[in-house]
Amino acid sequence: MTTVRVAMTGFGNVGNQVAELIDRRREHFATHFGVEVLVTGVCGSTTGLIDPSRISPERLQHKAAFEPGLTGSAFMEQVNADVLVEAGPSDYSTGQPGLDYITSAINRGLHVIAVSKGALVVEGPTLLQSAREKGVQLLMSGASASALPTIDFLTYDLAGTHIKRIEAVLTGTTTFILDTMVSRNASFDEALAEAQQLGIAEPEPSFDVDGWDTAAKVVIIANAVFGVPLAISSLARESLRSLTAEQLGSWKADGLTPRLVGYVNQDEGQVEAGVGIRLYSAEHPFSLTRGSTKALYAETMDLGEFTLLGGASNPRATAAAALKDFHHILTSSE
Repeated sequence: MTTVRVAMTGFGNVGNQVAELIDRRREHFATHFGVEVLVTGVCGSTTGLIDPSRISPERLQHKAAFEPGLTGSAFMEQVNADVLVEAGPSDYSTGQPGLDYITSAINRGLHVIAVSKGALVVEGPTLLQSAREKGVQLLMSGASASALPTIDFLTYDLAGTHIKRIEAVLTGTTTFILDTMVSRNASFDEALAEAQQLGIAEPEPSFDVDGWDTAAKVVIIANAVFGVPLAISSLARESLRSLTAEQLGSWKADGLTPRLVGYVNQDEGQVEAGVGIRLYSAEHPFSLTRGSTKALYAETMDLGEFTLLGGASNPRATAAAALKDFHHILTSSE
């Protein structure tokens, strides 16, 4: 039986859940793929743990077993792995620390499953090209929309057709705030405060409400699907802060639902992308999104139009998306 070794960097909540899901499906991997899957190394920002024989999920809970300083290049130089799951924090200016981890893994011939977004936003086209040259896969389901299959759907199911346009609801926080503002005539500040009290919005909400989170995901999708090297700073971007009571009242009276969406339009080789507030009728599927529900619309040249709606949006769902990528790697290696 072949052995497939998995290492994880930026190890935290999502990493813990990836390790648990891998452990739960070890028998499945053995039966369906003929492989024994072992987690052989994990590291966070200051400590790490390496064991070429296997690290169980239970052992990962004993932080005293982690070695100080076993992180960064020291970790990558010592760990024996075939696949890297990168799930650390995202810096959208430098791409670090994920950029160094992903670059090192690709250069060593490891497949990479990216959960963190920073490196993909900053150096996505370069990393994808490096992966192709090394003959490895760089997959990113968890970085683009948690459980909603955006990149998979656009690249696998719509392979071979021209995708003219996509729109996507990619940030659940903004959906909750918009619905609260429209349904209860609440101000932005009131709706945001409620979202923060419920734990839906972060204490510092700018990344979500000003469109940066959606923009980051648009860049990742555009790079992977359209092969377009977009920079996040170049995207047109709207903020929920700009909405007025008059606008909201008018939309409510007309039965329109506002959503913050990311979009990519492709026409005769030209690509336009951005983040904006779009209005949808009550019959449109995007009007059915609630809370953390995400959605994707795609218009193609020959296959018609498609809308995907649903998928959980939490650390468990993100871990499951990473595991889906792992299945793709195993399938392609058969």
